[in-house]
Amino acid sequence: MKRRVFSGLLALGVAAVLITGVGISHAQDKGTLLMATTTSTDNTGLLEYLAPKFKEDTGIELLWVAVGTGAALALGENCDVSVLLVHAPDAEKKYIEKGYGTERTQIMYNDYVILGPKDDPAKVKGKSVTEALQTIRQQKVRFASRGDNSGTHKAELNLWKRAGIKTPDRESWYLATGQGMINTINIAAEQNAYTLADRGTFIKYEDNFKGNPPLVILVEGEKELRNQYSVIPVNPERCPNAKYDLAREFAQWMASDKTQKLIADFKLLDKQLFYPNAGE
Repeated sequence: MKRRVFSGLLALGVAAVLITGVGISHAQDKGTLLMATTTSTDNTGLLEYLAPKFKEDTGIELLWVAVGTGAALALGENCDVSVLLVHAPDAEKKYIEKGYGTERTQIMYNDYVILGPKDDPAKVKGKSVTEALQTIRQQKVRFASRGDNSGTHKAELNLWKRAGIKTPDRESWYLATGQGMINTINIAAEQNAYTLADRGTFIKYEDNFKGNPPLVILVEGEKELRNQYSVIPVNPERCPNAKYDLAREFAQWMASDKTQKLIADFKLLDKQLFYPNAGE
């Protein structure tokens, strides 16, 4: 793997590494496409798996920075990247309404789960999401939040709201990590805390512990836990330097039958991490 730093991101204070998959290209070299994406697509290894195949099919080298969705959208607004792969539908729609992106193509989904210690001190296993969060609050059991304006953080805030609870960000038992998903899960494990995570990142975390992780899934399976990922090209009318043609080609490639099957076939511990749904 090659690793490069894109200096434009540092102006936003995002000290991040851009990564590109390397492969033998059978298509004409078309240049480099810069993308902002979420930590879950990077942590799981999905992009390292897809990038060489994208280069081989299209001749386009994909470079990306993995940050929270809020930061990814800001990178698009500031013309630092040409395309986004993110997972906060409400924020994405507002982003497009403001003219920062041209269109939103659904690509895949997984779901959110509530993780906690194996001994489940709050006894939330099997409860609904609303009941689990209400129980955690009532018992003041530690809960680790990403607290970083990411898609996962936005989803968590919405779940507290649905449970009729004001975001407990000033409570001593509520820990805002300001970190990505894997780091937040690790902090939760250290603190014997609960947390909300996307299933794909949890499977990667579980794989890191050879299938026996400190935190386990305790709450899952409700419709409000669906976690949708979409591709958005940056609007070239706002960002003249954006490589719009390459961004659209990436969106079309991600939505193609071939790539949708690649996404479905991507597994860890023989578990599927993402479910393609470009046709929806």
